[in-house]
Amino acid sequence: MSRFINKIILFTLLAPTMASADIGLDKAAPPGLFHGTLPEVIKQIINTILSLLGIVFVVLIIRGGLIWMTSVGNSEKIKEAKETIINATIGLVIVIASYAIIRFVFNGLSDATGVPGEDVGGGGTP
Repeated sequence: MSRFINKIILFTLLAPTMASADIGLDKAAPPGLFHGTLPEVIKQIINTILSLLGIVFVVLIIRGGLIWMTSVGNSEKIKEAKETIINATIGLVIVIASYAIIRFVFNGLSDATGVPGEDVGGGGTP
């Protein structure tokens, strides 16, 4: 049963990628993993780590829900599912709070030092 749940989660995560027709070949970036000045690279690394952690916790919440739905009234599985959902929700709240704190700190540092830079959240035009 666990393999089936893992396959469902994997398919759910990969389906939007497989259905996407635009893969961004017209927007080529210079070679290398990160680009820009040191503060921008640090922002990119932190955003990447927090994004991956957020995805992990959302997947854990979904996994807990699937375990709960397939528990067939088994009280041990329901207890495990509740613990998984509660712990994953706490983790997701911590990730969101850390993102807000990091954004606040980096924006404060860029304002204090006078070094222009885009927000940690990105979304600006280059």
